[in-house]
Order: sequence, then C-alpha cells, then structure tokens
Amino acid sequence: MVGLGIRKRRRAVEAETVERFRALPVANVSDVMSRMSAGGARLRPLHAGGGMAGPALTVRTRPGDNLMVHKALDLAEPGDVVVVDAGGDLTNALIGELMITYAMTRRLAGIVINGAVRDLGYIRAGAFPVFAAGVTHRGPYKDGPGEINVPIALEGMVIEPGDLIIGDDDGLLCVPYDAAASVYEAAAAKQDAERRQMAAIQAGTSDRSWVDQTLSRIGCPIEE
Repeated sequence: MVGLGIRKRRRAVEAETVERFRALPVANVSDVMSRMSAGGARLRPLHAGGGMAGPALTVRTRPGDNLMVHKALDLAEPGDVVVVDAGGDLTNALIGELMITYAMTRRLAGIVINGAVRDLGYIRAGAFPVFAAGVTHRGPYKDGPGEINVPIALEGMVIEPGDLIIGDDDGLLCVPYDAAASVYEAAAAKQDAERRQMAAIQAGTSDRSWVDQTLSRIGCPIEE
C-alpha cells in the first residue's frame, strides 16, 4: 500500500567504510560531491558535539506522528542512523528523552529528524548524535501512516536505505551506497591537500596569486 508499509533493507554500507569516513570532515566530502547535495540548513546537530556516521534506516511519516519511528528503533541494527522524513513540520516533536535513551541502548549511531524534537536539555547535555530541524514541547501522535526502508528526500537530498549518512557541526550529508568508495578516495585526497595548505598559511608561504589571476580572468576593474 502506498504510504503504509515496512520493507526490508536489502543492502547497507559496510562497517569498514563507515569507520573510514569518521575521520573526514563533512565539508570535505561535500566538496568532492560537487557541493550539490545537502539535507538543508535547518537540520542542525543538537547534541553536545561529535561526529556521526552509519548506514541509513529510512522512515517516512506524516507530520506529527511517530508510530513508524518507534518501529524503526525496534528494527535498527547497532551502528545504524535512523533518518526520518517528517516533511520538515515543527508542530509536534517526534522524539525526546525516552526514545533517544532507547536508541542508545540499541547502540545506534544517531537519529536525524526532518521535523522537531523535544527535551533539548537532555539532548544538548549528551554525546548521542541528534540532528533535527527544530524544537517544540508539543508531543506526537502514534497512529500512522508511514513507511520504513523506502527512498526519502530531505530538502532535495535523496537517501536510499543503506546509504551512508555522515554528520558533524557543519550539518549532515548522504553518500550514495554505490559511490562510497570513490567519494572516500577523493575526500581523503582533499583533506590531505587542505593540510598542506594550512601548513603553508601558518608558515607564511601560501600562494595567493590565484586571487588576482581570477579577477583578471573575469575582467574585474581594479582602481589604483
């Protein structure tokens, strides 16, 4: 039935791949993905700090209802990131302290809510990764409908079940399952290049000639 159902996840990025990405800033991964994918500026980390990485267990639910979120927590495997598309609605919180504590006992890697959460003080004091679009004290309903392990989209960022979800202080990003290996190699090279650039900046040897070269190329007049 369209809009109501629970599917099996057919694939997921391997634990080794997840661990390799933990060492990379999300910004570097985003750069090598042509800066074309993002979950939206509203989805921010609300926890005390620290990165997030793991295969996506996807949920689509109607705004304000968390029945399928509860079921997803039951189904999720250790290391999973439960990613919930609730349409970005902030009227009702979909998770709070009790559900987050349960997720921790299940050894999940994090929760992403394209919607609202509550019990912000509890979230903010802890290290368990929680990304959400907003906060409200108003609780959820538990009637459905909804779907689990279906493709979802957060602000245009498509997420398939089992894709890699990474997050840090800059936000979160989905790395498609089939592209994870090539994206990692490119992002690792990008990080190495930035380390060399930082060393040059600190040593006062950074080459800034590209700025004037670019201005010349675009024909920018410079008043002397």
